[in-house]
This record gives sequence, structure tokens and C-alpha cells, in this order.
Amino acid sequence: MSLAGSKNGSDKEDKFEDAYEVIPVATTMNLISSLEECTTGLYLFLNNRFSDAINLIYPWSHNSMYHALIYDILMVVKAILTFEPYDIQIGMTTTKNALKTCNSFRRKSRMTSLARIVTKQGIKAIQEEELHAEICYAECLILKSAVTFIQDDTLLGFLKSGINVGLSYQIYKDCQQVLIQIPNYESKAHKHLVGGIKFGLGAFNLMLSLVPPKTLKLLNIVGYFGDREVGLALLHESASESHINNILSAFTLLFYYNYIYIAFGVEKGYNSAIDGLFLTYLEKFPNSVILIFFHARFRMLKGHFEFAQLKLRKCIFVQNEWKQIHHLCYWELMWCHIFLQEWKEAYYYASLLSQHSRWSKAIYMYSKAILLALLPSDSVNEDMNALFLKVDSLRIKIFGTSVPIEKFVAEKGERYATTSGWFTAQPILEFLYAWSGFRVMSKRLDLISSWLSLIDKGEDMLKENPSKEYGTDDISLLHLLKGLCLKHLGKYSRAEHYFNHVIQKEKLLKYDHYLVPYTHYELGILYYLKRDYVSAIRSLDKIKNYKDYAMEARLQFRAHIALEQIAKEK
Repeated sequence: MSLAGSKNGSDKEDKFEDAYEVIPVATTMNLISSLEECTTGLYLFLNNRFSDAINLIYPWSHNSMYHALIYDILMVVKAILTFEPYDIQIGMTTTKNALKTCNSFRRKSRMTSLARIVTKQGIKAIQEEELHAEICYAECLILKSAVTFIQDDTLLGFLKSGINVGLSYQIYKDCQQVLIQIPNYESKAHKHLVGGIKFGLGAFNLMLSLVPPKTLKLLNIVGYFGDREVGLALLHESASESHINNILSAFTLLFYYNYIYIAFGVEKGYNSAIDGLFLTYLEKFPNSVILIFFHARFRMLKGHFEFAQLKLRKCIFVQNEWKQIHHLCYWELMWCHIFLQEWKEAYYYASLLSQHSRWSKAIYMYSKAILLALLPSDSVNEDMNALFLKVDSLRIKIFGTSVPIEKFVAEKGERYATTSGWFTAQPILEFLYAWSGFRVMSKRLDLISSWLSLIDKGEDMLKENPSKEYGTDDISLLHLLKGLCLKHLGKYSRAEHYFNHVIQKEKLLKYDHYLVPYTHYELGILYYLKRDYVSAIRSLDKIKNYKDYAMEARLQFRAHIALEQIAKEK
């Protein structure tokens, strides 16, 4: 059933928005009533009534599997948003409690799969509630993986996350097999079961399709392979139907198309169907701070940066309860101003992030420094070199090692603080590339041309005053970015010329060894756009020959996805 498909369902959902100011607490609970109350809780959440949602869901979170799951989701989301140790610990405790609650509703004997039981004994051998418990348990395992990922910075924590992910996927596969054997089984709760399985399998197919096989082995997920198109189709179906997991399915799609696809996907893989789905949700929840935020992001990707800024400011204005959502808006507002080359405004938002957000103090400090480099020396009372040097001390660690992008900016910060003669826009250009900024701007050819002019100025300056130590590295960076801009402008031959120029300088590079493998990637994508698949594969395959360079894992993901896409189109 689609969101707009059932008039009765639609009327009930529409009435909710003007419903109780105070939601009564239920005195009894069964499977159906728990699904109804948890749906109400999610609607409260989407109407920015975060405390009301938590207060409604919590009382039954130890006695109802769906209350346990939804309360767990809310607490884990809060932990990820705040990154506060206290909230992360609450997220982990809530996850453990939710798993315990869901497990109490699962089938007691787990010596064999539910699908095998149904095959041998028939559908009456299991209860519907047991299937729902499996789905809730599988979702809680994913949430536990997420919290473990941000809480336990050891390799053991990483492996624990992988074990939880693998077990969760197996549960979804098992439940899918049960449904295949009972296709005509219906009840009031059946749509929630079907929707939950579509969400789980859709999310897993999408996630596994993005990860290179070697990484899957590290995660202990051996023998599983995802199909991106299947995953996206299942998530779209799930998001379009009326059940408790439709909102999570929609958010997964929104996050994928707004961030993952931009950072890792190839340039012809966008599905416009997500636009219509998003507008359906936005029409239902016009004041939802999360949906307003995604609306702004969608407009950014279409090149409407001025309009996006209005939406982001509205996003900040409509709620103050979860201030961490403001930080998401500050980050995007900073980028809007960077794209438009409005340095002072961008610096303002970088400063706000540096003061108030815990996600990555190193990134925020570096952002301030590279923007300060572009401002008049008397406009801000801060020392640029001091900011650059402070970046290294602000790095965080995951699995005992530095976050790659933080390690990258820390090394760059030390370089720019201790040397002179570099082009003042060089740090922002490199930062822009690291965050897929040229891809975000690709709909605005006027802005791409403006950045190309800035690159040309830098190239002229570096040629006039070449650095003995960094000269080849710096000019190679500008040539990579120049080729990228020319590619976006459709000038493929000139773009190819500059990409090849970087590759030819490989043995002369002293520090920025990432430039050559990344250039092979950009050249491969250029050939892909020209439908020269043989040359595209040749360029992308060369990336495997490079090791131990900055942002290596990210490029491996990108190359894996690009090669997979080419294989489908050949």
C-alpha cells in the first residue's frame, strides 16, 4: 500500500498532525497496539516533538519488541548526533536492553532456521509474533554495530560489528524464505513484517554492493554479495508502503542519494524517482526538521545554493531541542558559501562548528584556517598558522588509528603552517576535492568556470615562483583539478591532457602520492562518460597498483563501484 494509496489510512495519518497535545500512555499492549503506538511515536519525531516521542515509547520499551526497537533507534540517532560519551553509553545500554527484550519474543529453540521449520512442519509450527521478533532483533543488531563502531576503537570492536552485521543479514534472509513459503498469509500486522524484510534486505543489498570483497572478508561477511539495483528497488518499495519501517527506508534512500552516491557513485546513476518519494513525505510532514534539511541538500545538488541556504536557516529556526541538527546545517551552510566563494560567511559557520560540534574538531579547525588564508589579514583576529598547527592535536582515533581525512588535513596543516609561497586558494581547492565539492557543484557550470579561473591564477603564480620542495606536487594538484573542471564542462580532450600530465609526473612527486591513483580514477570516469569502457577499465584497474597513499580506502570503494557499473553497462 503506497503512502497515498489508502484513503482510510491516509485520513488517519493526516488527523494525527492535529492530534493530542499530550499523548496518553497505554495501559495494555499487544502486537497491533504496539505497532500503532510506535507509529505515533515516529510521527511525533517527524513533527520535531523529540521528547514527546521518547516519553511515549520508553514506558513499554522493556515489554514490547517494537517499543524496544523504536526507543533504541531514537537513542542511537541521538548518540550519533551528539557524539557525547554519555549519550553513546546510553545508546549502547539501550541497544543491549532492546536485544534482550526482542529476544524474549523469539522462538526458544534456535537449533534450526525458521524457514526449515516451516518447510518440515508447516506454517502453524511458528507464530506470527516470532517472525516480528526476528525482524526487530535483526534491526537491533545493526544498531548495536553502529554504536560499537563509534564506542570501541579497537580491531576487536570492528570485528564484533562485523559479526553482528552478518548475523542480522542471515536473519533477514531466513525470514524472507519463510514469507516465500506463505505468500497468501495475511493479518493486520503482516504488512509491517513484509515492509521490515524489504527494508532489511534492501539496506543490506545496498550496503554490501558498495563494499569491495576484501573489506567484506575483514567484516566476517563471507559469501554475501549485494546488488545495488535490487537494494534500491526494495528500499523504494518499502518507503512507498504503509508500515512501521517505511520512514527508515525513506531516510536510508535520502542519505544514499544525498551523500553516499555523491561521494562514491558514478555520474550517471541517479534515479529521479527519489524526488517524487521525498516530496510525498515532505507534503505529509512539512515542518519536519530532518526533511527540511534533506530538502536543502537536494537543492544544493541541483545547484540552487541560495535557496538551500534559506531552507537550512529554516531548519535551524524550527526547533531547538536537538541542537546537534543545527550543526548539520552549519556544515552545509559553510559549503554553500564556499561554493559561491563567499569566504567570510563560510568562515563564520566553520567557527560555529569549531565551538559547538564534537564530530571532528580537527576538520573544523582546518576549515577555519584555509578560509582565513583567503580573507584580508586584518578582517579576523586569529592567527592562521596557529590554527593550522593545532589541527594535529584535535584528531580522534577509531580502531586505534586516525581517521584518514583527519590525518590528511593534519599533515596539510603542518605543511601550510611551516612553508611559504603556496597559492592562498590551494588548501581550499584540495579540501573541496576531498569532500566531492566539484561533484556537488556540477549542475552549476558558471561556478565550475569560476573555480577554473581561480585554478588558472594559481597555476600562473606557481609557474612564476616555483617551489623546489613542493613545486611538482602543487602544480600536479592544480592540473588534476583543472582536468576535473574541464571534464564537468564537457571539454573531455583538454581534461584528458591535464590528467595525463599528472600521471607523467608520478616519479617526481615527493609528498602527495595520492594524486596519481586519484587521477587514474578521474581519467577512468572520463572514459566511462565517453562510453570507452575498455580504456575506463584499464585506468581504473591501475589503481590496484598503488598502496599507502592518503584517502586510499575511499578510492578503493569508488573504483569498485565504478568497475561494477561498467560491467553492467558493457
